[in-house]
Amino acid sequence: MTDSPQWLDDEQQQLWQDLLTVVIALPTLLDRQMQRDGGISNFEYSVMARLSMTESRTMRLSDLAAQCNSTLPRLSKLMVRFEQQGWIIRHPDPDNGRYTRATLTDLGLRKVSDSAPAHVDQVRRLVFDPLSRAQQRHLGAALARIAAPVREQLAAGERRQASSPMPLGEQ
Repeated sequence: MTDSPQWLDDEQQQLWQDLLTVVIALPTLLDRQMQRDGGISNFEYSVMARLSMTESRTMRLSDLAAQCNSTLPRLSKLMVRFEQQGWIIRHPDPDNGRYTRATLTDLGLRKVSDSAPAHVDQVRRLVFDPLSRAQQRHLGAALARIAAPVREQLAAGERRQASSPMPLGEQ
């Protein structure tokens, strides 16, 4: 005999539906704004912004992919486009040549800097303006508690995937 699932109550169901709206619609709205105002996607902006926030504007691609919730193949394709635009330079990691680093160029930094004001305005309008400071702190605490096990499960899945042999044809 199987146990029946523990269904969400009405309050939990409403919260879940609101969370789905935010998780699905917010990236779409941010993408539209970035495309309209900067000619790049929100993902592309986030990749360049991550690089711009490091001291040397340089990161290993594997670390950048992890921080941007991306796969390495997706990020590598993006790096080709960014190199063609003159926004990044890829080079071997001097500490370990098996890794590749990306460095945001001055032109790339200018692209991020030019795109940032409209992006920040949109984030403020959609995420922060509807909330009081106290609500922002509560949301931050709640999201941190949800994000921690999600990140752990993602990392565990990536570790399992990395340790399992590749299927024939993908080697």
